[in-house]
Amino acid sequence: MPLPQLTVDRHDRRTRTLITLVGEIDLDSAPLVHASLERCLRDGIRTIDVDLTLVTFCDCSGLNTFLDAAQQATVAGGTLRLRHPPPMLARIFRIVDCEFLFASPRPVGDAPAAPRPAPPHRSAAR
Repeated sequence: MPLPQLTVDRHDRRTRTLITLVGEIDLDSAPLVHASLERCLRDGIRTIDVDLTLVTFCDCSGLNTFLDAAQQATVAGGTLRLRHPPPMLARIFRIVDCEFLFASPRPVGDAPAAPRPAPPHRSAAR
């Protein structure tokens, strides 16, 4: 049997928990993530923070798992927030317009570029 590609660590504080994921989230490991997040809600946890610092890969099954868990948390009167996504994962979430899952509107280290000055106005010479 192959070694698990993902580890899930949970630390509770009353109605809040921190889930730390380490490894790859794909079709094989997404059910583990889903079950872990669902268990939090069943246990009465209403604020779920997911630390993605050490996630090395996340495909659409992982994205769908987070979207489903966020919806379930909202229905239960809670929240799910993704924290510290690696740059490639943050980019994917931006591309598919799912940044609302992040703990802040823009992940740390992903500040917008400074605005460019407007180009000088040029009049056409006749």
